[in-house]
Amino acid sequence: MPPVLLTKRIEFSSSHRYVRTEWDEAKNRAVFGPCYNPPAHGHNYLLEVTVAGEVDPKTGMVINLFDLKRVLLDMIEEFDHKNFNLDMPYFTDRIPTSENIAQVLWSKLESQPDIGRLHQVRLCEDEDLYAEVSEAAGPDVASVVRRYSFTAVLDGCKGHTWDCFVTVHGPIDPVTGMVTDIGALDRLMQARVVKPFDQHHLGEVLGVSSLTGDQLARAIWERLTGRVSGGTLQKVSLVQTRDLTFEYAG
Repeated sequence: MPPVLLTKRIEFSSSHRYVRTEWDEAKNRAVFGPCYNPPAHGHNYLLEVTVAGEVDPKTGMVINLFDLKRVLLDMIEEFDHKNFNLDMPYFTDRIPTSENIAQVLWSKLESQPDIGRLHQVRLCEDEDLYAEVSEAAGPDVASVVRRYSFTAVLDGCKGHTWDCFVTVHGPIDPVTGMVTDIGALDRLMQARVVKPFDQHHLGEVLGVSSLTGDQLARAIWERLTGRVSGGTLQKVSLVQTRDLTFEYAG
């Protein structure tokens, strides 16, 4: 039997700032954009921790949920309502990006014997950006996921708002703390997807008489692949409704 995955969510609030003190202001702003703005900015983070294991035949559980919750609460107490740059020793020599924070959380959880086998850590800054560190990829590699939205007509139906999640995977840059340049990804998506698609008939934009959600996800992939600055384009997920999602991964 394959292992069962169990995911627990927990929230905490903290602040951070992206800055390299050895760079001048112009370079910091060029690389980090608004994330460089002093003194810092805060987030209500959502942490999702996934563990894997076999179902215990006696308890019917992969892990005691009370034990998992206790470990998470004890760990998050160290991070909650802190300024990562000023208050946390983990970020004296690295920028507290979502990727680096997720990496630190992974390292702290990996050594906990009471939570079983750690499978994945997902850290959401907000609804539009999250980072993942997983057992399969290893702690020095991460995925960053960015959400974009556009409203367009598909196959003669009235305009519909689509949420497009773009996943970029790769090593965490030791200088910037990022897998990819988020500002560059935003500009790429605006130029290649959001502006051409928003408030338009998708069939006319793509030059086809009919178009399915699967084909649209692939079309977005083809507009992005080979153009992402840093990391590797891993997946395009296109959400039509909360009950219907299309994915394309090359």
